[in-house]
Amino acid sequence: MEQTIRERMEREEFTRLAPGAAKAAESKGRLRPEEENEVRTCFQRDSDRILHSKSFRRLMHKTQVFLQPAGDHYRTRMTHTLEVARIGRTIARALQLNEDLTEAIAFGHDLGHTPFGHAGEIALTEITGKPFRHNEQSLRVVDKLENDGMGLNLSYETRRGILCHTGDELPETLEGQIIRYADRIAYLNHDIDDAMRAQVLSESDIPYSVSSVLGESHSRRINTLVEDMIAATAETGEPHMHDGVAGAMQELREFMFARIYRNPVVKGEESKAREMLKRLYEYYTQNPQKLPEDFLPQLDFDGMERVVCDYIAGMTDKYAVAKYTEAFIPLAWQMT
Repeated sequence: MEQTIRERMEREEFTRLAPGAAKAAESKGRLRPEEENEVRTCFQRDSDRILHSKSFRRLMHKTQVFLQPAGDHYRTRMTHTLEVARIGRTIARALQLNEDLTEAIAFGHDLGHTPFGHAGEIALTEITGKPFRHNEQSLRVVDKLENDGMGLNLSYETRRGILCHTGDELPETLEGQIIRYADRIAYLNHDIDDAMRAQVLSESDIPYSVSSVLGESHSRRINTLVEDMIAATAETGEPHMHDGVAGAMQELREFMFARIYRNPVVKGEESKAREMLKRLYEYYTQNPQKLPEDFLPQLDFDGMERVVCDYIAGMTDKYAVAKYTEAFIPLAWQMT
């Protein structure tokens, strides 16, 4: 019997990739068994399914750090996701790991983020009295909420990479562990870039103890972090950075929390965003008939709290503002 393109690619992975790399032919499979595709491996299909999903498209209108900034060049969740994917693939290729799996995890890792960045996450935590974690919601999106409640039926390795891209639990695959680093490399550096664009930070503000190790520009910092991770990981086979670079990155992270992520100027609108989401939650729990029709069947088995939480978490910033306006702003005022 003639070999399919997928089978040929799966066979080549055993000679092309490192021994510790995830191999498509050895995947633990999907939640629901499916027929294999003749052209694409399971990890390629995962990447494609996420890329073509509605939740992925919504990332373009979800805040990264700055709420509705004036300007076209600030990052959104989508641009962040694409940067993570490219950084992850660069590292994976250099280490001869599975780029398709790395990309799939990167594409899916932030699908569960709320509108208004971490302000939305805080709001839903306060509303429900339970920790809302975007990584857990990302897995819920791909397992259940996408595709009219059927989910995307992704491979085990992709799902675990999405769930464990942050938090205490590590993914089993090296590719998943790479994304944990790629995510941090991306957001620290592009958030600096956006903060400079917003004129709340300058290059000279970055501590010399950081810039002397990582570099004095956006591109040099990313290059240093990526190249060091490749070199350090190649030495031991375990994803990590050398102590000096890892220490500088941690210092940079602490600096960003102090100067940007907790900056009252940058975060000045977040209290309004949290209040908006809280009021929307109250509105939909009291008026479930106002939920979209495709959410209504879910009420029977997930309960009101979970369904409204899913609906609000999936909103874009603009959609949340529009729904708040529709629910609470008198029509005459909307038209003026």
